[in-house]
Amino acid sequence: MNIGFIGTGVMGSRMVKRLLQAGFKVTVYNRSFEKTLPLIQLGAKRTEHIKSLAQNSDVICTCLSMPSDVLDVYLGQGGIIENANPNTICLDFTTVGPDTSKTVYTMANENKIVYLDAPVSGGPEGVNQGSLTIIVGGEKAAFDTIKSILDVLGETIQYLGPIGSGSIAKLINQYLVAVHSIAASEAMVTGAAFGLDSEQLYQILKVSYGDSRMLRRHMEQFVLQRQFEPGGAVKYVHKDIRLANQLLEEIGLKQFTGQIAEQAFEKAMTQGLSNLDMSAVIQPLEQECDVVVKKGE
Repeated sequence: MNIGFIGTGVMGSRMVKRLLQAGFKVTVYNRSFEKTLPLIQLGAKRTEHIKSLAQNSDVICTCLSMPSDVLDVYLGQGGIIENANPNTICLDFTTVGPDTSKTVYTMANENKIVYLDAPVSGGPEGVNQGSLTIIVGGEKAAFDTIKSILDVLGETIQYLGPIGSGSIAKLINQYLVAVHSIAASEAMVTGAAFGLDSEQLYQILKVSYGDSRMLRRHMEQFVLQRQFEPGGAVKYVHKDIRLANQLLEEIGLKQFTGQIAEQAFEKAMTQGLSNLDMSAVIQPLEQECDVVVKKGE
């Protein structure tokens, strides 16, 4: 089985590494050539064009940044849809809205190409450990065919149903990621503003009902250490919560906490924090209250 992999950034490069370690033959493409060099050293082949990758792959995986990137890679000139062979199975790991997944699926189907939306959760550490959650929508038969690939990357692999199902479930997850991130940030900034020791407050919260996975992640790995290298960047969580909020609007909700979260992540971006870890969303709140949440505070 020849696998083509497009998008070798923070997540994609780690996925390719695991696939190579599992014995799969992988050809990679990335707009930035230097990001493919470590993978070539591990045994991956590199191609200069999406066209040649599509023509020579049985399965094509994509792990991209934005919905516009997905549309361009699949539907653009020289892209996957116009060059992949019939019955090629495409796996998109990107977090996008269900409309994007359905658009690509329709065009792929017209060209006898199979497209699955398969967004992932777990971050870089999840890829390294092979413990990702992978949520798949599309044709069940295709899912069964490529599940051996997913088994290398993830621990919790769920087939949800028709195309777009995976994207919807992932956005619901990202909704909670964003909302919990803001709630945790607000709580810790409030404690610091009232003179509580930040590390002590965190130790109390993590064994109380106020605990959350995002609280633990942000405080232990980033905020208390004042280390904000990604991780999952602010700009990507902003994209995700914006798409998730559209789902809530679509079902008729008028006011919801995701709106506040979207505004908070947007504010962080305007302050130049786009490329920092999502936990950096706490920094504008700290500035408002003139405090810093850190060890010994």
